[in-house]
Amino acid sequence: MSESAGGDLKQRILDYLGTVSKAKNREVANALGVSKHEADNAINDLAKEDKIEFLYLGTSYVTLKGKGQG
Repeated sequence: MSESAGGDLKQRILDYLGTVSKAKNREVANALGVSKHEADNAINDLAKEDKIEFLYLGTSYVTLKGKGQG
């Protein structure tokens, strides 16, 4: 799914996460104007590429790798 998730969408997600300390997948999708399914797929790809990480603080968030817990 890496290419169908699109390098452009993945870069937009990285750019967005650079502006916030953490975000839920749905917040990322809403901010970028894409479906949650598209965002989920791209976020999962980015996590596999070790560019972002999941935080579990009562609920699940994503953040840039090494930026979390802010």
